[in-house]
Amino acid sequence: MGTEVLLVSGLARHDVAEEVWRATPGSVLVRHDLRDLAQGVVRRWVDGELTVLELAHGCVSCTLRLDLLPLLERLGGRVVVHLDPALEPEAVCFALREVDVRVHAVIAVVDRATWLADATGDDTLAERGLGAVDGDERTVAQVVVGQAEFADAIVLTGGGGDPVLGAVLDRLSPLAPRRDRDRLDVPELLAAIPEGARRGRFDDGFGPLLHGQPPLRPAHGVAVVHFTGRRPFHPVRLHKAVDVLLDGVVRTRGRVWLAGQPDVALWLESAGGGLNVGNLGPWLAAVDDWSEYPAERRAIASAVWDPHYGDRSQELVVITASAVPDEITSALREALVTDEELALADELEFVDPFTGWHDEVEDR
Repeated sequence: MGTEVLLVSGLARHDVAEEVWRATPGSVLVRHDLRDLAQGVVRRWVDGELTVLELAHGCVSCTLRLDLLPLLERLGGRVVVHLDPALEPEAVCFALREVDVRVHAVIAVVDRATWLADATGDDTLAERGLGAVDGDERTVAQVVVGQAEFADAIVLTGGGGDPVLGAVLDRLSPLAPRRDRDRLDVPELLAAIPEGARRGRFDDGFGPLLHGQPPLRPAHGVAVVHFTGRRPFHPVRLHKAVDVLLDGVVRTRGRVWLAGQPDVALWLESAGGGLNVGNLGPWLAAVDDWSEYPAERRAIASAVWDPHYGDRSQELVVITASAVPDEITSALREALVTDEELALADELEFVDPFTGWHDEVEDR
């Protein structure tokens, strides 16, 4: 039989994975420690039995490809995987597509005392002593926000009940049931995961961005900015405007259309003070043969088709914690090209700080 996994992630130390394992009869518990990955050493426990692995290349992808994936296939049945913070659940699920392993659920552990500060800060993993390898430039915010956003269920640890944290999680991961660690009933939590949960699946970068229909009305100072537009951004002005997405903002995700790069859709994603820009591939307006693209994407493009611009558009979703939504909207609106620039777009040569700054985003 194939393998079914429960992934448990979280930046802080916790024993939630062990409780999930104890509540899942017949399951196997797998845990990795990547603190010495830069030296090519990975420590792995399977039901408490330690194995020290030496990898020729100390990197996260090698750990997945050479150890975790074949291990999961070999174990079969139900496996609970306690992820090292350096192994983000989204990256693990992306890798699992290549093997006979099904994701039953992804559980994120959120510390009430530290999560919101982590999610809006700019500390790197390396500065916290959590970097997987030399040169790991990921921020703590990118990791903790990604863990919660990709979760099918959330377990809250620590005391207190911050309404701001609750409002952020309502908008970041609206479908995920949340339970307190001190009163955790694992079977009940797993049963509460609704239809439509990710269970390891990825959003289409060209699909709807408001996954799970988050509340759009502000609450406790937390708001959702849904920015759209049917003209390109001026690349220099957008480059200056992104500063508003890095202060008091938990998450930004969305598609970007730049003047000077009319055929390419860019993916912009921020968490706290960390920002990534990726290449989603071509707009369908720049493609002659649509047959190789998913039917859902073709249908969405047809539904929003503009006679002149085709499916090109701007769409960004921003979850704020303390930033002023109107200031974000204004900064993004002012970064769009003017009527005069739009009329001369084919003749102007735009200086583009984003050229060469982004990597290809696979199957976003």
